[in-house]
Amino acid sequence: MTFYLYGFRSFPKLWKNNLYLGFGPGCSYLFLVDSSGIRNQPRWFSLATLFLQNTKTINLQATSTRYLRKEDKRRNKQVSSDSPHFFAAGAAKKRAQMNPQSKESVISPPLNDTIQLPTKPLTSEEWDKLKENFKRKTSFESWISSQLIYSKSSLDVAKSLLAWVAAKNNGIVSYDLLVKYLYLCVFYKQTSEIIDVYEIMKVRYKRLETEGYTLLIRGLMHSDRWREAFLLLEEIKKVMIPSKRNYDDCIQGALHHQDTNTAWNLYQELLGHNLNPMLETLEAFFDFGKDIKDDQYANRLLEILLYLRNNQLYPGESFARSIKTWFESGQCLGCGRTMESIYLSAEEYGFLKENIMRNVIDGGDQYRKTTPEELKRFQDFVKHSAPFDIVIDGLNVAKMFPKARESQVLLDVVTQLAKQNLRLLVLGRKHMLNYHSRWRKDEMKKVQNQANCFFADNISEDDPFLLYATLHSGNHCKFITKDLMRDHKACLPDAKTQRLFFKWQQGHQLAITSRFPASKLTFQHVFCYDTVVQTTGDSWHIPYDEDLVERYSYELPNKWLCLQRKT
Repeated sequence: MTFYLYGFRSFPKLWKNNLYLGFGPGCSYLFLVDSSGIRNQPRWFSLATLFLQNTKTINLQATSTRYLRKEDKRRNKQVSSDSPHFFAAGAAKKRAQMNPQSKESVISPPLNDTIQLPTKPLTSEEWDKLKENFKRKTSFESWISSQLIYSKSSLDVAKSLLAWVAAKNNGIVSYDLLVKYLYLCVFYKQTSEIIDVYEIMKVRYKRLETEGYTLLIRGLMHSDRWREAFLLLEEIKKVMIPSKRNYDDCIQGALHHQDTNTAWNLYQELLGHNLNPMLETLEAFFDFGKDIKDDQYANRLLEILLYLRNNQLYPGESFARSIKTWFESGQCLGCGRTMESIYLSAEEYGFLKENIMRNVIDGGDQYRKTTPEELKRFQDFVKHSAPFDIVIDGLNVAKMFPKARESQVLLDVVTQLAKQNLRLLVLGRKHMLNYHSRWRKDEMKKVQNQANCFFADNISEDDPFLLYATLHSGNHCKFITKDLMRDHKACLPDAKTQRLFFKWQQGHQLAITSRFPASKLTFQHVFCYDTVVQTTGDSWHIPYDEDLVERYSYELPNKWLCLQRKT
């Protein structure tokens, strides 16, 4: 089964040393079903695309139609056959296309008619020269920073601008420039930089404008200081009702960190302010819900569906898929019972993480192929760059298709995932950066522009690094490699820990199954249910091996026995 997977740390010392800029979520009967019998079709509904037909316009003035002039008849006929229903999706856009004069004016991007924006960091002298060529009456610093935001310029360019401004103003950078720099930090998800700006603002300002609070909340939510975003939300409440975007960021952050109580409390608070939640917020609740078994949580999701009905809200396609996935997640085709989730509980995850850290990372044999210094360098890198959504074994992935160039394969994988706004980490070796016919520098540069990258010494082993980064990022993080990790599983001390590791591995390891032209990749389906003997009291589900099918220890049965008690 396959599916397309569509879900310089510091400022210059001048900033760090300045007082103002101190960075401050009885009888039984049976069915025999194969693996597809674990329901992959929705139990209560099917998702289909329906189109509202273009119904002919009804002429209420039927008695007078014979008196219409020829051109009026022609015009009425055209509208009748070609025009979509007035309330059909896309009708307004089609009407606008047929009547260009009614199109709304489009706001043009700011004109860059005086100077050319830099594409790399500039020295102080180069910024001076650029300012000399600036002919507008507005502030050069404010204008150039706005242009950098509009063009989504490199963060290093913006950083060199702020360093230049600080050097000329005794280490002081204006609030306006800080917020604009913060915007780029949040856009590029540079967590460490966001925290640095946050510390600056805490020291310099007792209160921030709404934009500053909003950017900091969004930026902090994916850091290890995510709970501080709730403090910023409280600061907004002192002067105004937070926006639904503020609530969305906090709710999604809480769900991201497995704090469901806070997420639901914030949702109720949002409704209490008579704010309509963003559809992205509601979708996040369903995305999180497919991985847990909780009747109270399920009831709350049903309440969200009623909310959509009562407020005549229509989910988009992505949201509809999330609802569909939640309804069908791990249900047996024979009896409709929900199967045990493949995902670990918080307690199981903590237990497994501790054991892997102790037996594979700290007490394993990784020092035979790396050094304590390099491991420490990697741990510092993860500390300042995590959490990640997907960790990629770069060398392993690049060699999956021998006939293709390694750097191109890796770039295809990274590009496809980056389009989904996923935070990526690519683990590689230093030789991948050296020019070679199979490792092109321009392609590796594009990889580095779309993902966080760590290149270890050529003799180092990748797997401990991959496990460390994935586990450190949280239970949501997945990893890509074709390595089965059997050696690392064998390092674990007992059968319980090894079973948890295999369960975690099934729910988090993505495998690329094929590569199509135009860089399209397919990933192996990740089961949402656990392949173990299961019971709910009045039903049993037993995975079993087929005759004549040889199954290795790291593989899973394809057949299930479904037993139910008769009522």
